[in-house]
Amino acid sequence: MNIEKFMDWTYIRQKQCSRLLAGVKNTEYSRNDDKLHNFKRAGALLGCTPHEALIGMWSKHLISILDMVRDYAKDGVMPSSAAVDEKFTDAINYLHLLEGLFRESQSVNNNAYKTCDD
Repeated sequence: MNIEKFMDWTYIRQKQCSRLLAGVKNTEYSRNDDKLHNFKRAGALLGCTPHEALIGMWSKHLISILDMVRDYAKDGVMPSSAAVDEKFTDAINYLHLLEGLFRESQSVNNNAYKTCDD
């Protein structure tokens, strides 16, 4: 795959991730203007940190991706474009959400992460 084609689809994936985080999933998973609400509640419910709760939820997406890889490697079954779009977008977004939890934790401790612009 040439670099132009690679960069084209990564740009498309980034746009899909942003749309999903700001769109329907935002209202479904956020409360009281807190994007990380569900992970905090899940952590409290499970007796763990919000970060650990997120990893537990994220694992179902990773398992789906691992199953796609196994099905392709073992039986040559190619996942549908829709399945790839859904699972990869969700998996990437969980990384954004986990980073958000760390950034929020750091800012509470007055030790904020630097941005790419710093």
